[in-house]
Amino acid sequence: MTTDAPETRFTISNNPSYLYQAYFSYILEYKNGTQADGFFDLELLKKSLNILVRKYYKPVAGWFQARNNSIDVVYYSDKFNDPPVTTQTLDIDYETVSRHVHNCNVELLVPAAPSAVITFENPDPDIPMIMIKVTYLESNEAMVLGVTYHHSLMDGTAFWMFMANWSALCKHLHEHGDIAEFDIPHPPTFEFPDISHFYNPSKTFEHPEYILIDPNQFLKRLHHGPEKIVETILEVSVEQQHTLRQQARDIGVSFTELLCAVLWKGVNSLRLQLNPEVGSKSSLYTCTVNSRTRVGVSNNLCASPVTIASREQTVAEIAALEVCDIAQLVHEAIGKCTGEYLSSSYRYLHQQFKQEQDDTCNGRVGKKVMCVFANSAPVKCVIATSRTFPIYSTDFGFGTPEYVRPPYWPYDGSIRIWPTPLYDARFSNAPLHIYVCQPEHIDLLQSPLLAQFTKRNID
Repeated sequence: MTTDAPETRFTISNNPSYLYQAYFSYILEYKNGTQADGFFDLELLKKSLNILVRKYYKPVAGWFQARNNSIDVVYYSDKFNDPPVTTQTLDIDYETVSRHVHNCNVELLVPAAPSAVITFENPDPDIPMIMIKVTYLESNEAMVLGVTYHHSLMDGTAFWMFMANWSALCKHLHEHGDIAEFDIPHPPTFEFPDISHFYNPSKTFEHPEYILIDPNQFLKRLHHGPEKIVETILEVSVEQQHTLRQQARDIGVSFTELLCAVLWKGVNSLRLQLNPEVGSKSSLYTCTVNSRTRVGVSNNLCASPVTIASREQTVAEIAALEVCDIAQLVHEAIGKCTGEYLSSSYRYLHQQFKQEQDDTCNGRVGKKVMCVFANSAPVKCVIATSRTFPIYSTDFGFGTPEYVRPPYWPYDGSIRIWPTPLYDARFSNAPLHIYVCQPEHIDLLQSPLLAQFTKRNID
């Protein structure tokens, strides 16, 4: 960070995933069980949000600026890019709005976002870092909060710490009226450190997890093929989690690694059963990894340093292996995300970025973005786990959320591991949900491995 009044410059180019120029959205549903007046006062939400970004999250109140080979966020002390807040009031009942939340009706409940692609033509691209949409009901039965954030600035860890700080600040204002004696629970730091010193030229890594794609073709790639992609929710019971935890300890892997192995084998075996010709084809496993502790920085770092662990085998190989052996493959894939791997990943991304910039300057191609979701592997398990985030602790002073809807990415192979309201990752004391996207004709419960879990209706 460099300071040159009246501006402060934060670089985001050190983030291993800074090329994820896309918006992510979450929908939080709050029930007004007592029909209390003043439920989620709009002015209080706005006031607490603006205080938070101007005092504690200056990059969120800044602007993207692309120059040379870097992307910065510039914060000006005399003007603020405050998160836009839109509102609406709907004449529908609680059950109806809850169905919209569970079905991830982003058109209704999430703020409309502009292009997330940062350009070099405009020195201060007018791209909001975070956008808010507040939905009230005429009946006063509930409030729905739609939040969209730019992934170049925050990953999931940073976003949910931001939400924890915002909700805590709002609750304090609601109860005390000022912030004189208030400290946010997770004071953020900024700028992912330079990790070039981890680079080891004697070691080379492949990066099949990334693919360059034109953002204008992004959705077409996600929806490739004639068949509709549908989402299924599988519920892992408390008892099943305890069993998996014990099995994981017995073979020296983590609970998450063993669960990923169950999902990878279950999906592959089912695909092979339905189409034997796919057996010799590639099966790609990827999982998001929080790289902060691996390079010695605090989890309070507000950045987007998530990297992608990956492993490729053939579909037949994964179908034939025992779950415990697949868990070891997953363990190895995640274990390789050392400083050396992160540095290699960053160098790969940065080389792509420089090539893209050169192509753009010479009129050869349009803007590209890095994306793991559109990889062309015939079978994919693209897993993101959010079970340790403080998702259901976001109390703005009006109670915790009844339900929080994860982002819906309707592409083949998208899998998200998601907590339920009472879930505590330390104890597995409540069910865990797994959101799986597959072609419509595939019934996940035809897999004996996946049939052990309970299928939940979306609504």
